Amino acid sequence: MDELEQEEKLLDEWLERLPQGSGAADVWLRRMHTPLGTLLAGANAQGVVLLEFADAARLRRAGAALRQHFGDDWTAADHPWLRQLEAELSAYFNGRRHRFEVPLVFPGTPLQQSLWQALTEIPHGERRSYEQMAAQLGVPGAVRAIGTCNGINRLAIVVPCHRLGNKDGRGLGGYGGGLWRKQRLLELESAISVRTTSLSEPTRSPTL
Repeated sequence: MDELEQEEKLLDEWLERLPQGSGAADVWLRRMHTPLGTLLAGANAQGVVLLEFADAARLRRAGAALRQHFGDDWTAADHPWLRQLEAELSAYFNGRRHRFEVPLVFPGTPLQQSLWQALTEIPHGERRSYEQMAAQLGVPGAVRAIGTCNGINRLAIVVPCHRLGNKDGRGLGGYGGGLWRKQRLLELESAISVRTTSLSEPTRSPTL
């Protein structure tokens, strides 16, 4: 069984333990298929609250956060916010979307919320270092804390924690979904940005 098959099995086990149906709940959860594997997606009445790769430790931590912030009445079912998220993810991976418009809900500490909001404002195809982000948020001495907050982001891709990396540019830094996925996301965004820039450049007449 390869890595992606193991992740699918983990999600099967996770979702099978939940009530099935579309009735009232604190959180609606279902799997979300992407070119980088299947993720667990969750929403409440206000918006998307979870988009997490199928890693056992990360799912346990995400589950604890969901209970803390939203309660423990979960159901394995679809929801309009999840259908919007799925459509926007498909457009993102096909190069047709650079920003997500589905509402995102990410309660946390003031530093966590400030960082996660700032991540959504990094332009598509660009990167920031942990040091740059700490300075931007007015906490230049809290680089390690910024890295920790980045690592516990519960909304992969849509809150683009993959856009933070090492200061020297020689390493990717960490990524909860696996460094191969971070590399693929950065390559995808870089390629799309280069293509978009080329298409937007005015055509110049040859100099006679």
